[in-house]
Amino acid sequence: MNAPDRLAALPAAPPVAAAAAQAAVEVRRASVVYPAPDAPVHALSEIDLTIAQGEFVSLIGPSGCGKTTLLRVIADLEPISSGEVWVNGLTPQQARLARAYGYVFQAPALFPWRTVLANVMLPLQIQGRPKAESEAVAREHLGRVGLGGFERKYPWQLSGGMQQRVSIARALGFEPKILMMDEPFGALDEITRDGLNDQLQQLWQRERRTVVFVTHSIAEAVYLSTRIVVMSPRPGRILKVIRSTLPDERTLDLRDTPEFMALAHEVREGLAHGHGHGPGSGHADE
Repeated sequence: MNAPDRLAALPAAPPVAAAAAQAAVEVRRASVVYPAPDAPVHALSEIDLTIAQGEFVSLIGPSGCGKTTLLRVIADLEPISSGEVWVNGLTPQQARLARAYGYVFQAPALFPWRTVLANVMLPLQIQGRPKAESEAVAREHLGRVGLGGFERKYPWQLSGGMQQRVSIARALGFEPKILMMDEPFGALDEITRDGLNDQLQQLWQRERRTVVFVTHSIAEAVYLSTRIVVMSPRPGRILKVIRSTLPDERTLDLRDTPEFMALAHEVREGLAHGHGHGPGSGHADE
């Protein structure tokens, strides 16, 4: 059964999804509980979050707070125990089958025996696109991430930052409406990370895709985001959603401004508050 047939076989979205159709992502009272022999592990608790089309939303919180779990729930890589999730008005499974999003993992996960071009072409060829078309699309997206001229190199010949750019080009190859990124720059040195933050910001400015971005870095979240979602220690709840007051177009020099520092301080305070936060609501849409 091909992808369209599988999609057709899935249940239609119920009426509650109608309001979510205009949103890129709609999460309603979503919880994730992992069974365990001694006691169940509550990873996420009662998450409410709406992400509009074209937003750049960062999820930030301490290690183990459920940031990646929430991203994986949206991407249909983890099931929810209760609640609902909609992606462009579809269930996460429908969105995955419709290739509505691209996913960039913490590590580039490139095949070392395939060239850079062949790595980016691979998902396009799996979709059944002709080789010539796949190559043209792959070359275009490598150019977008500044890797034109590196098509014939192998991953092991590239720096870590360049490998991650290949991963981003691969995720963009089938023109997803949403780009999900799980700490893609976390393992890189600060100078490389700054450069990729700047490139990603420029890419978002040009294309205005919806981006859901997981990070541990306050500076990264503040620089990149239109909104920053601050999460509590496990069980992960949304403590605060901070809307950026920074100008739409940004350069790295912005990090030295009072406005940037004030936003970073607000995020830091939210994270500090979370460590003493008792059980409560995970609701946040503003």
